[in-house]
Amino acid sequence: MMEVIQPFLQASTETRIWLTQVFLVVFATVSTNFLLMRAIDVAERLVDKTESLWDDALLEAARIPVRLFIWTIGITFAVDILDNVTETAIFSYLPQVRSVVYIVILSMFMTRFISFAEHNIVDPTRLSKPMDQTTAKALAKLLRLSVMITALLIILQTLGYSISGVLAFGGVGGIAIGFAAKDLLANFFGGMMIYLDKPFVVGDWVRSPDRQIEGTVEDIGWRLTRIRTFDKRPLYIPNSMFASIVVENPSRMTNRRIFENFGIRYDDGIKMKQICDDVRSMLRQHPDIDQDQTLIVHFNRYGESHLEFMVYAFTRTTEWIPFHAIKEDVLLKVMAIVDQHGAEFAFPTRTLHIAAQSHPDEAALLQTLTEERRP
Repeated sequence: MMEVIQPFLQASTETRIWLTQVFLVVFATVSTNFLLMRAIDVAERLVDKTESLWDDALLEAARIPVRLFIWTIGITFAVDILDNVTETAIFSYLPQVRSVVYIVILSMFMTRFISFAEHNIVDPTRLSKPMDQTTAKALAKLLRLSVMITALLIILQTLGYSISGVLAFGGVGGIAIGFAAKDLLANFFGGMMIYLDKPFVVGDWVRSPDRQIEGTVEDIGWRLTRIRTFDKRPLYIPNSMFASIVVENPSRMTNRRIFENFGIRYDDGIKMKQICDDVRSMLRQHPDIDQDQTLIVHFNRYGESHLEFMVYAFTRTTEWIPFHAIKEDVLLKVMAIVDQHGAEFAFPTRTLHIAAQSHPDEAALLQTLTEERRP
């Protein structure tokens, strides 16, 4: 039996032997790949029972790189067999190619792990206090960039290039590139300042009184920030612009303000104080009005055709739709209080006073005009 198997365990140029060897290598590669994928599936079902953020990210990140690693080993053995048969010059580059592929696979695994970990640490179903998306995205981008640069330098070293020479060239070339791409660098550092200072994060509602910018932040990139306006149009804003404009972030307001002026008739002026007292009492008892904030209800001024009182208060909620529901409720209750006191809201009116006795000449002129109009 061993005499039959022994030839297949050694290098040979006999067609029957090397074809069988290649077939066995491919079969072993496919079988190993299948078994490892099933093992990863089983491991994922086991780690689903744990609360760790990193084990499932590690397994999911390893799925494709492990498969590529197994196939690289299998193809390497097959190429070694073919090299003994054909002795082609191209096979002499196999060690370098294999090293480069291993580096690429390792860097792929690390970047995938960073991406899956980024997704996990911002998922509210995984953490009670997830990290905000802006910080997580910035850290993930920096880590992925570091992995890619490191992998590139190692690949160059593997191929026989001097890293010190590459770095020296990069220093000189970086100055020239900096002058040529100053706007690009300004946007890059502008993005860095956004990540560090955090004037806004993804999901915030922002607006600028300096420019026609208002909407919800969808993405903060290294060069551009994408803002979706309320009519669903995307705005792509260079990051360097945020260093020279005022940005307002209404998403971080602590309360929303109700500020309205109401006018009643001059005939109801005697009822003004009681109306203001009742409106003030209503606001102090309203469950959605923040009693720790400024609350003002006072007779404000004499208008041309009305007496005006001011209502100034803050709601507990900062959400847009609930705020308007609360404001509607307050306005309806103010209307009811005014009606309860028998007062009315004023609207622009003008009174014309005519003297009781007319001048004799005016009376005579009026009588003459009346007689002329008679049939």
